[in-house]
Amino acid sequence: MPKIVFIGAGSLGFTRKLVRDLLTFDRLKDSHIALVDIDEERLEFAQRACLKIIGAAGGRATVSATTDRRRVLEGADAVLVTILCGDTRVWQEDILIPKKYGIDINVGDTRGPSGIFRALRTIPTMLDICRDMEELCPDAILLNYTNPMAMLCHAMQRTTKIKVTGLCHSVQETAEMLARWLEIPFEQMDYVCAGINHLSWYLELKHRNVDLYPRLRERVASRSEIYNEEQVRNEMFLALDFYVTESSGHNSEYNWWFRKRSDLIEKYCTHGTGWNPGHHAFILNEYRQAEQTWKNKFLNWLNDKNALSLEPGKEYAAHIINAVVGGEIYEFNGNVVNTGLVTNLPPGACVEVPVIASRKGFSPVYVGALPPQCAILTGLSAQTEMMAVEGALTGDARLVYQAIVHDPLTASQLSLSEIKDMVREMFQQNQSLLPQFKYDDL
Repeated sequence: MPKIVFIGAGSLGFTRKLVRDLLTFDRLKDSHIALVDIDEERLEFAQRACLKIIGAAGGRATVSATTDRRRVLEGADAVLVTILCGDTRVWQEDILIPKKYGIDINVGDTRGPSGIFRALRTIPTMLDICRDMEELCPDAILLNYTNPMAMLCHAMQRTTKIKVTGLCHSVQETAEMLARWLEIPFEQMDYVCAGINHLSWYLELKHRNVDLYPRLRERVASRSEIYNEEQVRNEMFLALDFYVTESSGHNSEYNWWFRKRSDLIEKYCTHGTGWNPGHHAFILNEYRQAEQTWKNKFLNWLNDKNALSLEPGKEYAAHIINAVVGGEIYEFNGNVVNTGLVTNLPPGACVEVPVIASRKGFSPVYVGALPPQCAILTGLSAQTEMMAVEGALTGDARLVYQAIVHDPLTASQLSLSEIKDMVREMFQQNQSLLPQFKYDDL
């Protein structure tokens, strides 16, 4: 009976999808699913959701729920993490304080000043989870879904022997989007994708061994409905010749090109049709509405008498767990240590590359060098993330400041002195959550 622990199970969307996926595998149908969350109300709802899914799948799995992860970690085969450290009001300040200084951030959960402060708040909890796993389930795998993906995974991979990888849906979802644009079956498209999380590049994109990039370039350049769906990423593709993962909303804030002037925001970041443009997307708008309505939406789902679909989704986790407990080996794009896998990204950085999951654990695949025009931006982001993690692990506020100094969007807007003032204010806002940092003398 595999034992699978969900930490942050109150993230109901993820929990429902991943539990459904698990129960589509014969080796996992008898699993014990242990749910952990600090929010007792959301935890109860998650347990009720799992019981409904288990019933629809034949009732062989079991489920438990607790606010204390140590009670359920012992003997676990896999641990999935989907947590948020600090409430949403703090996350909003990660966006609003830079905005006051002229830095217009769209999502703010991955890199740059907002992503770095989110990492500072989250890394201690992630390391605590790893320490508990070292004691209670040292052979288990840890699958992280929490952002900022690269910084959290880098911190864990530097400090624990637990088998850790980070999972993001941007690789497979972008590939599906490209297949749709090219009007070919997704299952027939072959690709090699590598880089860092949210800045990975399709180094190969083929159909029946034919390079798809000339056809993609023609369609992006000539069809307005395709161009407008992802304006930022399509501009990057037309300039850099390789397509990048993750949405235009995210990528608009990872570079120097699109959000440094109001006219550029209007041109590239306001009228796109495939993402949420024009404002500080999720956290300042839809998230507040979602928090107000999640209970009603969930109750409607719970009380729906229609048959529950058990069709597997697109996430990697269930396939990986099935492979690790002895099922079919599985290839996915995961976040792992750069042990020479990507030769022109920093050694030791957290890179996103093809990985093979099997009973042996995780076996990353050597990729080689990124194209130089892609490696410049990707390498800079990787180095700033490594510097921020070093600051987080040592409590060094100056290293955090120096990492933010080199963030492309921040540097395109502010002087060194202005960045220092902004970082001080962000530390002050997070003082109760980050008491280990002394920031007056940055």
